[in-house]
Amino acid sequence: MTYQETIWDDTPSLKSYTLSNFRTLPQIQTLGEEAQFEMEVVGNVLPFKANNYVVEQLIDWNNIPNDPMFVLTFPQKGMLKPEHYEKMATALKNNLDKKEIASIANEIRLQLNPHPAGQMELNVPTLKDGTKLYGMQHKYKETCLFFPSQSQTCHAYCSFCFRWPQFVGMDEMKFAMQEGEQLVQYVREHPEISDVLFTGGDPMIMKAKIFSKYVDVLLDAKLPNLKTIRIGTKALSYWPYKFLTDSDSQEMLDVFRKIVDSEIHLAIMGHFNHLNELSTDAVKNAIKQIRSTGAIIRTQSPLLAHINDDAEMWAKMWTKQVQLGCIPYYMFVVRDTGAQHYFGVPLVEAYQIFKKAYSSVSGLARTVRGPSMSATPGKVHVIGTADLHDQKVIVLRFLQGRNPDWVQIPFFAKYDEHAIWLDDLKPALTEKFFFDEEMKNFKKSNPIDDYPES
Repeated sequence: MTYQETIWDDTPSLKSYTLSNFRTLPQIQTLGEEAQFEMEVVGNVLPFKANNYVVEQLIDWNNIPNDPMFVLTFPQKGMLKPEHYEKMATALKNNLDKKEIASIANEIRLQLNPHPAGQMELNVPTLKDGTKLYGMQHKYKETCLFFPSQSQTCHAYCSFCFRWPQFVGMDEMKFAMQEGEQLVQYVREHPEISDVLFTGGDPMIMKAKIFSKYVDVLLDAKLPNLKTIRIGTKALSYWPYKFLTDSDSQEMLDVFRKIVDSEIHLAIMGHFNHLNELSTDAVKNAIKQIRSTGAIIRTQSPLLAHINDDAEMWAKMWTKQVQLGCIPYYMFVVRDTGAQHYFGVPLVEAYQIFKKAYSSVSGLARTVRGPSMSATPGKVHVIGTADLHDQKVIVLRFLQGRNPDWVQIPFFAKYDEHAIWLDDLKPALTEKFFFDEEMKNFKKSNPIDDYPES
């Protein structure tokens, strides 16, 4: 079954599919009205956007509903808990007006932990003059995250995305900053910062001339502490033509070269969730183009039930990434937000998948770290399991911590084959985890502030 509608050997144009037009796809029409309605129900709560590249080049429509790229981009009924699904389904069946549906959707969204790991409460930085920078995040001393206001969307949305609040129209939930001057001021005021990470959304949704303005502000400031610029992007997977045939593709590559020529390390943090995303000529050529600028591509993904909870697939994906000149970087654990109940993999199982995949690749692919949880205290690495004092435990350590002194200190949790997140774990051998008291005091000294006005 093929539905080629785009001329891929020419200069393809991006066509997006959302709730407003997804039913026009002939591939979707073959699925029947019930499946379409399920997508509409879920898509009214969690963000949904696909595009013609994903639809025509990445999804195997002969393998529906199990195709991993289909699950990655199209809403599935199980992504909402039954009570939430029924509430939205009833609203749609009763033909409530858009305002009422939006109100119900927001009510559900607020129950989905829209800002995990203390993002809104604990990570928002402040200038020395007291100005809060709601378009930035600063959790680990060396790295600050910057959310350009022009990057608050993506070429297509991942159904698991922990940044889903950016895309659902709830402005008070967004991180966004329009100007780069405050970024420069903050980095100048904090000499411990060596890395600036452009994120969103997806910074590569921006036109090159817009992105270049942010880069120029940083480079022109000649900040002695700035060593690395990172760009978090899914564009290589969802729209590689951004670096090949889009009208500003060469201009964007020139921006990359400008960063590298300024003796700033440029790291493209490429999000690849499945081996299939590395299969097209377009993505292979886009990787070559980016690497030709001197930029380094590091790859990362969460471990996802229904999509990539398969050790053999991970091993093949890491091997392919190395072959293409990329550096495997992280296997993450699905964050405690949105559809975590649908995508989450128990930590013990996640470790077993990682270990099996890691042990079957060459040393060049063993740059990858994981499984790693980006939890409130920091990045927590699941090292494995062990028997200590006749007690089975899960062994963990910090790869990054709110207190850098926590890094690399092993700690132990009671063995729990069902736990999928740090908060599900109970301390083993001690009454508390070693960081608990300090983390409690940190929260007290950083009380929840008001959200920025929209």
